[in-house]
Formats: sequence, structure tokens, C-alpha cells
Amino acid sequence: MTDHGHSQQEIVARINEPPGRGVLRDIVYGGIDGSVTTFAIVAGVAGAGLSPFIIVALGLANVLADGFSMAAGNYSGTKAELDNIRRIRAIEERHIHQFPDGERSEVREILAQKGLSGRVLEEATDAITANHDNWINLMIEGEYGLGSVDPHPIKAATATFLAFLIAGMVPLLPFLLSLDQAFAVSAWMTMGVFFAIGAFKSRWSLAPWWRSGGETLVIGGAAALIAYLVGSLFHP
Repeated sequence: MTDHGHSQQEIVARINEPPGRGVLRDIVYGGIDGSVTTFAIVAGVAGAGLSPFIIVALGLANVLADGFSMAAGNYSGTKAELDNIRRIRAIEERHIHQFPDGERSEVREILAQKGLSGRVLEEATDAITANHDNWINLMIEGEYGLGSVDPHPIKAATATFLAFLIAGMVPLLPFLLSLDQAFAVSAWMTMGVFFAIGAFKSRWSLAPWWRSGGETLVIGGAAALIAYLVGSLFHP
């Protein structure tokens, strides 16, 4: 959300439970990739002049297999990110135990970079190093540039898979429903999904919804066009 309250109760609740990066990236990534890859199969097979049955079979295989593969990959990547944060936390805990003066100097430098100086700087350094967890969290953010909120691998993987599954099924619906001009309907529906995903992510962007939607539409449309042209080369 772009707006939030500033009462003391709201401030305390918000600062003590930061949301982290959330799953927006996972949803957008999974949705776009699900639409692009599935429609790429639809466009490629249709361009080659093959039957709707083959389109549905290959499309469903892509939605399930590639969707799971993306989710697994996102899980592994997010898990690696989490493991790295835990490794760094262990390093800082060991350094604080072995080299407390040096680590204290690092805290002072981090705070000095934030604009503190003189007596205020020394008091702030004393206050932060008096609390073990606050000390380590500051080092993780200030020395390594990492957030203090740990990522969630399962949540990231689930968001990716669901977004891929939902968006990836859209290009197949006209063929599953045996509609007339199924490929043309599929193309329009997929373009609509591209635009909708872009418009959706504009909520977290300074760009207007129509520009964000148009940008995503162009990117997805280009990928679909390439797939169709490649498939048409094999048309009998």
C-alpha cells in the first residue's frame, strides 16, 4: 500500500512487523512466464498447422511441468538467499564474540554514514551494541546490504506456481472449449492477460496503469509473435 497511518499505535505495529519484499515479484514473474510460454506453444503449434488436440496436450504439459519447474527453481533460489543470510548472521555472531571492538567500530561507521556524529553517534552506538539482535541486524543491513526480514521460500514457490497455472491456462481455454477461431480468441485473451498483469503491477509503481500494461503487452506479444513465426516455418 502507498498510504499508511501515522498514529503511534500504527507506527509501532508497522515498524515491528515489516512485510519484507512480499510475493509481488513472484506473482508477476510467474504470471508473465505462464502466459508467454503456454501461448508460445499454442502459437508455434498453430503456426505449424497441427491439430487442436496437440495444442491442448502440449499446453497442459507445459502449464504443469514448467510451472512446477519454475516454482521449484524459485524455491531453491529463495532458499539459497535465506541460507546466505543465516550464514552471514553466524559470521557476525562469531565476529562480535571474537572482535567486539572491531564490530563496534563498524557500527559506529554505519551510523556515521547515516548522518550521526559527536555525542549522538556514541550514544547510538552504545544503545545498538547493548542489544545482541539489534547489533546483528544493523550489521546485516549496513555491512552486507541485506534486509533484516528473512525471505519465505515456500510462499515464493507457491505464489509463482499459482500465478503460472492461472495465467498459463488462459491461452488453452478456447481450445478446451472447442470455440470457433480458437487461435484468434486465444491470442486476444492472452494479450488481455499480458495487459492485465502489467496494469496490476502498476499499483506498486509510479508508472500509470495503461503504460505499465502496454509495456507488458509489448514484451509478451513479441515473444508470442516469435513463436508463431518459428512454428509457421514448419507448416506443411
